[in-house]
Amino acid sequence: MNEKISPLDLTEQDGHQRAECSRYVWRMLKLAHLSDPHLPLPDQVDWRDLMNKRVTGYLSWHRHRRHVHDRRVLAALRNDLEDCRPDHMVVTGDLTNLALPAEFDQAIDWLSELGTPDDVSVIPGNHDAYIEAPWSQSFGRLAAYMTQNHGEMKSLAASFPYVRKVGRVAIVGVSSAIPTRWFSAAGMIGEEQLLRLRAVLDELGEEGYFRTVMVHHPPIEGSARVRKQLRDGNGFRQVIGEAGAELVLHGHNHRFDQGEVKTPLGQAPVIGVPSASAWPRHGMKPAAYHIYRISATPDGWNIRVEVRRFDRRIERFVAQPGQTLSVPAAVNAASAA
Repeated sequence: MNEKISPLDLTEQDGHQRAECSRYVWRMLKLAHLSDPHLPLPDQVDWRDLMNKRVTGYLSWHRHRRHVHDRRVLAALRNDLEDCRPDHMVVTGDLTNLALPAEFDQAIDWLSELGTPDDVSVIPGNHDAYIEAPWSQSFGRLAAYMTQNHGEMKSLAASFPYVRKVGRVAIVGVSSAIPTRWFSAAGMIGEEQLLRLRAVLDELGEEGYFRTVMVHHPPIEGSARVRKQLRDGNGFRQVIGEAGAELVLHGHNHRFDQGEVKTPLGQAPVIGVPSASAWPRHGMKPAAYHIYRISATPDGWNIRVEVRRFDRRIERFVAQPGQTLSVPAAVNAASAA
């Protein structure tokens, strides 16, 4: 196969070739997963915007985070994505640090450098909901990157989960981002969103889609400290366990995480990635992102995971050893394609 493969190959075939091709007309999707870029703060910040919880984040940025999240890494990331040419990209939150209006301006510019809204799907992280703010003046400004294939993002309450279908892959965006008290970075999905998620996953499963669920906070029990954990992680795992999913992606921890959730058909891999902008210093993990090559098989799905990690010696992202995962499907994936 060529390195860049369209999710849909609609070339006409004749005779028995057409019949054979119909089972495998969907070839492969190359999905890039990055998270927690924490785009650098603007040079000028209005002190009036810091008269709340933001002041702690502002001090944290100047004392620590500005030495970690580096523009050189972000430039190398953009170049590497251009070389790798994924079919679609997902960003699992924390594009900002303090959820300042100017930071969302930066986020829009940065996302536009990665690709069009059709090419990139985004969910918010806890830093993107740092304080209570109107949806239209905060993360809602990135609605173009969260719009469903056949719908619009109108309000925070009714926006999640959203679904984007790319070939036979359904990208399901879940929001765990909520404003919290000082010194808390916890998340919560909420009962109503979990009910909608259950219905969405059931429907997509019946239609034979590969269901990729994005959530910012790690949903595996014990994978984050109490002040940073997903408060209703049990509820999320229960939904996945009953409705099923083929892959769950998250960020938040700024490190590689891997676990699994039991589903009606087997185990759904749960994978987290480091920050996409981290310069390795003071024991910090270097920036990294993953590329998932998802293809249909007669028995389900095959996932080839490629790790792309930042090497500060050459200021480039390089390939690291990955892995191959297989997950079953309720509907024969190859035939459904």
